[in-house]
Amino acid sequence: MAELDSRASWTRLLILVLIATIGAVGMWSIVLTLPAVQQEFHVDRGAASLPYTLTMVGVALGSVIMGRMADRWGVAATIAVGAVCLGAGYIGAAFAGSLWQYAILHGVLVGMLGSAATFGPLVTEASHWFLRRRGLAVSICASGNYIAGTVWPGLIEHLVQTQGWRWAEIVIGTVCIATMLPLSLLLRGPTPEVHIPKPAQAAAASGNLLGFSPNGLTALLVFAGITCCAAMAMPQVHIVAYCGDLGYGPASGAQMLALMLGCGVVSRIVSGWIADRIGGVHTLLLGSMLQGLSLLLYLAFDGLNSLYAISALFGLVQGGLVPSYAIIVRECFPAREAGMRFGFVLMASLLGMALGGWMSGLVFDATGSYRAAFANGVVWNLLNAAIAVLLVVRQQGGRPQPVSTAVALSQP
Repeated sequence: MAELDSRASWTRLLILVLIATIGAVGMWSIVLTLPAVQQEFHVDRGAASLPYTLTMVGVALGSVIMGRMADRWGVAATIAVGAVCLGAGYIGAAFAGSLWQYAILHGVLVGMLGSAATFGPLVTEASHWFLRRRGLAVSICASGNYIAGTVWPGLIEHLVQTQGWRWAEIVIGTVCIATMLPLSLLLRGPTPEVHIPKPAQAAAASGNLLGFSPNGLTALLVFAGITCCAAMAMPQVHIVAYCGDLGYGPASGAQMLALMLGCGVVSRIVSGWIADRIGGVHTLLLGSMLQGLSLLLYLAFDGLNSLYAISALFGLVQGGLVPSYAIIVRECFPAREAGMRFGFVLMASLLGMALGGWMSGLVFDATGSYRAAFANGVVWNLLNAAIAVLLVVRQQGGRPQPVSTAVALSQP
């Protein structure tokens, strides 16, 4: 039986990150194929965006479904299912005769049953194999989808330009099956056994974690996920359009977005290192406060160099927020429930991104200015910070001890 924080744990983490990088293609590919698909099916830009919307909704819903599957049948089976669905979805989409067929295949197979298997379940699996370095491991694993956002676009763009979007879909689906299925076999085997002292067992059984019932705490984390990502969406979704309105051109906005995502990888790893020292709840509060500060800087400065600097700062502080929820879930819930509960929070986070991007557009349409849209993001961020403060107060108030904390105290 493997031990926590062992060499086997780090080897497993490497495999998880590799799978996450491959499988997260479903969250990025449509952005690259959208113009070609629009031209192929002779539709307007709004209709051509439907496959992306359905894919994101599918990933959100699938986070709960695939998280529950991982809890019951293990991560190896979950990834195998995800690999087959990704392959079938992409290859099937290559032969789609209409936009609706293309959109449904991406929404259900690529999003809900494919890419959804390669984030939440993998992050949860990483948390099972670490204790002293759990925060760092979770954050490294969660960086897989950001790494995918830097690796896949260039490859897909090359395929679309040289072979066409249909062949690009076939190649992506084939790569997913050919790589993820063998990698899933390396994840077979039981999770390391952890001795949980009787006081911790009683705390878990009481259903009173941080002063909440299990479902009450889950609901609060779900709302927190919506609020932080509704705020996060404003720069990520609208920075390109914002730069265009300021006269800097969309290319500058695209560079800022790439800089933001690249710094997000650093943010996730550093936040995990911090979480191992101060805990998930305090890390959430720190990240929330810094994200709010970054949004305020967008209100104060709009020069080209300033926007580059603020976008880098925003990436450096926001990337650790979602992994913080995974760490909190593992600090407060037993392993057998972690996949499903974090799946709910992840679903809320994705829906928060969709909500924030949509609301920012509505606010801009109503006011003719992105300043009001940034202010709207600040308000949502304040709600998230308030939830984080509440969790910190409950944790410091001597409430029943989280299971993972009690286990940590019992380790030599």
